[in-house]
Amino acid sequence: MKRSWLLTLLGIALGALAGWAYWYWWGCTNGCAITSSPVNSSLYGGLMGALVVNSFKKEPTVSNNKTNN
Repeated sequence: MKRSWLLTLLGIALGALAGWAYWYWWGCTNGCAITSSPVNSSLYGGLMGALVVNSFKKEPTVSNNKTNN
């Protein structure tokens, strides 16, 4: 469980950094909802980072060893 949280936090941090970098080098100054502000771009990047990391998680499998007798 602890590893899961650490991976999610790592995804958020890397995504926020990538979002800020995108704003810094390619973001527009006005008219863009996400990339016109470093805060918006970083928050969006953090959200996307968390979603990407969590999309690769494996769900624990539950084995059902009951037989129908």
